[in-house]
Amino acid sequence: MKMTQLARITLGLVLAVFFIYLIAKQVNLADLSGVLRHTDPEWIFAALVAFCCGYACRIARWRKMLLQDSPMLSFKNCAGPLLASFAINNVLPFRAGDVMRAFAFNRQLKITSGIILASLFVERLLDLLMVLLILGGALAIFDLNFKRFAGVGSVMLISLSLLIILVLLFPRLFTPLVRIVNRSLMKLSPGFGNKLAAEINKGLNTLLHLSKKGTMLILMLWSCAAWLAEGTVFWCVAMALRPAIQVAQAGWLALPVGTLATLIPGTPGYIGTFDYFTIKAMTTLGNTTAASTAYALLVHVVLWLPSTITGGLYLLANNIQKPRIKN
Repeated sequence: MKMTQLARITLGLVLAVFFIYLIAKQVNLADLSGVLRHTDPEWIFAALVAFCCGYACRIARWRKMLLQDSPMLSFKNCAGPLLASFAINNVLPFRAGDVMRAFAFNRQLKITSGIILASLFVERLLDLLMVLLILGGALAIFDLNFKRFAGVGSVMLISLSLLIILVLLFPRLFTPLVRIVNRSLMKLSPGFGNKLAAEINKGLNTLLHLSKKGTMLILMLWSCAAWLAEGTVFWCVAMALRPAIQVAQAGWLALPVGTLATLIPGTPGYIGTFDYFTIKAMTTLGNTTAASTAYALLVHVVLWLPSTITGGLYLLANNIQKPRIKN
């Protein structure tokens, strides 16, 4: 293992332990257990239904991205690789699931790794855009200031959203930068550099195709549906813990705050980081610490467990191993 990888793992563990300590310090276990004992299973079932709808939207979005290069690609063929990548990301570090999706399934999908990597890039940008929009909406509705969560103001929030929209709709503006990167790669390593530059160009062509107004609009609509479904998961879990959770609408604030917290280096599954900031969002709107902690733990399980089980079962059924990427 390289020193940089070891350092990242160490930093992630240290931060996870730190946030878990902060959570443990402020919650009473008896109160926490009391809240969890009164969980309403019907609302948890509703949360799981919303979870499945959200992932169906994610699969449909990814399929739409890949259809140009594989017109016969079915929803079923996209579902397994996507769920498997999420499962691997949940249990292994360094976004190993993304690497697997790009390099272990390209033959099955009949698409090059460069195109899949481009689709992952667009996927991440769309997700970040939706999270920022939900955060902005929640802050406006609840009359809160973003500085309470991240130390930056609404100007940066708006600027980042506009930059993402610019990249998604006008990737041609970044073509000169891509050419500079390709030339540098070919100078450093003519053989490998030429192959990598070819993949990057394929990825850029995919971005240019996806940036067409009609296609990008469809992708944005699928993204909106996916994140509204995930927001429904957060809300349903809050309803499952009533009356301990007094403000169930706080789940719509917990969604973007907890999701953005996963950008902080941490463990696979974002143990500690996701939970601490989800608790912070819930208590900000008037919920007790015990109820908010129970909520964070429960919503974390609902988000983590189904995707890990379904993706893991797909990997076992297809006997797919993590690809080895040569340096």
